[in-house]
Amino acid sequence: MKPCTLALPGKVLAGKALAAGALALLFLAQPCRASGSVSAQFNVTATVLDNCAVSAGDLAFGNYSAGSGTAATATSTVQVTCTASLPYTIALDGGAAADVTSRTMSDGASHTLGYGLYTSAAYSTIWGDGTGGTSTVPGTGSGSAQSVTVYGRIPASQFVTAGSYADLVTVTVNY
Repeated sequence: MKPCTLALPGKVLAGKALAAGALALLFLAQPCRASGSVSAQFNVTATVLDNCAVSAGDLAFGNYSAGSGTAATATSTVQVTCTASLPYTIALDGGAAADVTSRTMSDGASHTLGYGLYTSAAYSTIWGDGTGGTSTVPGTGSGSAQSVTVYGRIPASQFVTAGSYADLVTVTVNY
């Protein structure tokens, strides 16, 4: 802001110019304004809700030979991102067979190929939905993606019709 000023142009002569000078003062004076500022505050808020996101990569066994005498194994990765400190469990459904203890892939006809999904490379704990002796995999959210490995195994010596077999498994994160 400008300070208050008073401008008087020219010279003021005694007597005659006094009245003219007074008029000049009225018209030429700059208005006086006070300067300053005021402020206020406001809150910014949000409520973070418990939440998770999940994605999963395909589990591809590749070629399977029943006559090899050994089980075929493969892995996949499930990525879970949950709110920090949020406990969760990861469940896998039974696929098209709807049976977590006896999963099967199909060739699209009536032929099936049995396989299992497990919580570790020991292949001793079936990864399911927590029913029928199966287990889910627990975790705690960190706010970042967490990778969890799914271990798959096709038992040896399944002499089924040759062809391509597939199944679709749903991953569910409960929190």
